[in-house]
Amino acid sequence: MKKTLGFYLIAFLILCPTFVLAQDSKKPKETLEQKIRSLDMAQADAVLRMDIPALEKIYAEDFTTNAQRNRIIKGRKELFETWRAENIKYSSFVREIEYVMIHGKTAIVMGLETIKRTGNIPLSGETVSRRFTNTWMKRKGKWQMVARQASIICQN
Repeated sequence: MKKTLGFYLIAFLILCPTFVLAQDSKKPKETLEQKIRSLDMAQADAVLRMDIPALEKIYAEDFTTNAQRNRIIKGRKELFETWRAENIKYSSFVREIEYVMIHGKTAIVMGLETIKRTGNIPLSGETVSRRFTNTWMKRKGKWQMVARQASIICQN
């Protein structure tokens, strides 16, 4: 009787972890790359809708970008002020992520955007294609966009 009980106990201890691991492997887990892609697409959607509360969560306080008027904007506050002053809005914003590179707590996203802007800016109302690079960092357990560069693709 003791041998039988001991056999079942040993079998249980060996098989139980295998069963638990098999159950876990059936649940799809979001990879870090998928998470970054999802965050990047959420940023594009928030820009299209000009959802400032959502963008305040996405952009780091020290977010830095190259502005349309050939200057660097430092800080999300200055970015939002610029958008308001120039009444920048988008009637369409399509982003195609082509590459995601992750190095520890930093992620770089590259791709193509096709946009149509409204407002008091050059090329307003025209469909514009541009290459972009977005940089994300994980700070205090949260991924935020810290920098961005986008360059318009010449038509010729």
